Amino acid sequence: MAEVRAIARSPTAASFVLGGRLDSIPFSRYHLVVILVLGLCALIDGYDGSMTSALLVLAKQPLHITPGELRVLAVAGAGMACIGGFTAAAISDHCSRRTVMLLGVAAVNFFTLLIPLVQSGAQLIIVRLFTGLAGGFAASAAFPIAAELMPAQHRRTYGAIYEMMLATSFTLLPLVGFFLAGNPNAFRLMPLPAVFGLFVAPVLVYRLIPESPRWHLRRGNPQAAVDIVNQIIRRSGDRVPPLTVEALGDSDEATREPLPPFWALFARGQLRWTAVGILIGICAGTAAAMIHNLLPKALHDQGAAVALSFGLSSLVYFASIPGKAFTGLLMEIIGRRWTIAYALAGSLPGLFLMLMAHRAGQYATVVMAAGGLITGFTVLSAFSATRVYVSEQFPTELRGRGHIFSESFSRVFAAVLVPFLMVPFTGSPIIFFGTILVVVAVGAFIPLVFGRETVGQLEAVTEAAPALA
Repeated sequence: MAEVRAIARSPTAASFVLGGRLDSIPFSRYHLVVILVLGLCALIDGYDGSMTSALLVLAKQPLHITPGELRVLAVAGAGMACIGGFTAAAISDHCSRRTVMLLGVAAVNFFTLLIPLVQSGAQLIIVRLFTGLAGGFAASAAFPIAAELMPAQHRRTYGAIYEMMLATSFTLLPLVGFFLAGNPNAFRLMPLPAVFGLFVAPVLVYRLIPESPRWHLRRGNPQAAVDIVNQIIRRSGDRVPPLTVEALGDSDEATREPLPPFWALFARGQLRWTAVGILIGICAGTAAAMIHNLLPKALHDQGAAVALSFGLSSLVYFASIPGKAFTGLLMEIIGRRWTIAYALAGSLPGLFLMLMAHRAGQYATVVMAAGGLITGFTVLSAFSATRVYVSEQFPTELRGRGHIFSESFSRVFAAVLVPFLMVPFTGSPIIFFGTILVVVAVGAFIPLVFGRETVGQLEAVTEAAPALA
């Protein structure tokens, strides 16, 4: 039985009726459109985010970047993404998760297109700072949106496809770097696909992604919530009866419920789940950020050629594409918690091979590739489950703030502090890969020991429901 908890309020039957109707809608072409539009945003933003690792290698000589600037560049975007994420978390439940995403997607691509114009390392750092700030809006908003639009039984489909498209962008960027490695203007050519992201992606989000009906209901606007549910029903083929305001019962209670304050994320009954989501994000995110941002540099510092370092990085993320599909399938079979534990613990053999590859002599590249394939299929594929799991830890009125805050707080450690401290040690395979191995080993036990299973039932798990209990 799901644990039931309250956030200093009494529940309404309306939220259960509306949530049940959304979960009853069969998967349709419309749901696939929602997934693909959000996945397209992931593809575009992921391509930009993964550019940091390429800039560390390709822009160093043309822009005469100093070691100090290189260290700042490694974490500039991620650091500002935390600030942007905290800002987005503060406003997302007040204005709109879709608005947050629109602002983020447009701004990320705008600032990315400024990279070809930079003339120094300092200018590149400034551009990446603004890009990271915008990325804090775009990076996390998709999962609160999808958690409330996708039926519970198909949330795994969304998580898997979204993360597969994100992994595709992570695979594509190192591959582009591989082909452009000998071109002194390579770092100016890589950002050009952002033209598509700037002029197409925001339009698709605005036209095809509706606001969350659960969000409208919590704001005391049941008619808007019903209209959106019925719009989804129509676009899904009218295979379930339309919803009416009368079916929601006395939804007037929603108008008397003020939005809980931000500190409710840390209130009794919620603090544990907020903390578990953050800790999982730190452990999985540390592995992803170090591989994402520093692996090409680490391999190059450890003796690999520039082209080979990009090729191996691309191979690691290529393995995560089928890995994320498998993770998405698995989390509906064994549950979110056990899937996260599998993804983290399953990467330990791969990380060990990467750590020991330098001792393999002429087979070092083969051993490194094998370890990378295992690591990509497991821990880099964990986010199909972790990000859905985190969204399911919060009630509707806290979901936008809770999810974005959790990812932003995790990013402070995983994508800023750890890479900043590790930049001087990328030449040591023992320190670099050993750090990832230890963090992942600890993270594998957190959801099992401290977490709880959600299985996608948003109202039953996150809303106060004494009658259900």
